[in-house]
Amino acid sequence: MVTDHRKLPRRRGEALNAAIYRATLDELAESGYAGLTMERVAERAKASKASLYRRWPSRLELVAEAVRTVLPTPESVPDTGELRGDLVAMLGQAARALSGPAGEALRGLLGEALSSGSQLGAMRRTSHGMGRKAMEEVVRRAVERGEVDPGAVTPRRLDAGHALLRHHFLFNGTPIPDELVAQIVDEVLVPLLTKG
Repeated sequence: MVTDHRKLPRRRGEALNAAIYRATLDELAESGYAGLTMERVAERAKASKASLYRRWPSRLELVAEAVRTVLPTPESVPDTGELRGDLVAMLGQAARALSGPAGEALRGLLGEALSSGSQLGAMRRTSHGMGRKAMEEVVRRAVERGEVDPGAVTPRRLDAGHALLRHHFLFNGTPIPDELVAQIVDEVLVPLLTKG
């Protein structure tokens, strides 16, 4: 039986967004990206389809925004007191996120976005560069501690760890082994950032 959302207490703002994000993530876990529809998300969130479409013009934008709410933020990266520990912690968080609804969404989002230039742009806009920002925070701390020369910090070096993690995820799936995270850190990131 479909619930008539108009007879429920009215939610607005963050409360409504949180319910929609939770419903989106639950739908991803249950049906995958291919099976997710705006109608089912609205029904699960006990909201109207119109309220979804007012906020997110497409399924891609809704899913990207919902997934962003469960991804690690720069502020959530533990400060272990040293570069290697921070890198392992940050990439470990990202690897665990890819093992849940965020990973399921990423596969679907990439498939949909790559088939349409406009969708790819929407995906870029909603991603907010969270991985890059987390890496920038880790490297900023390391520069302050004297572990990294600021001249060694380049955009490609900042992107390398997450790019390798995503590559493994897309071609090998999950779970992403802790050993792989350590190898990316020890064989790639630490040498890139500490050898000028």
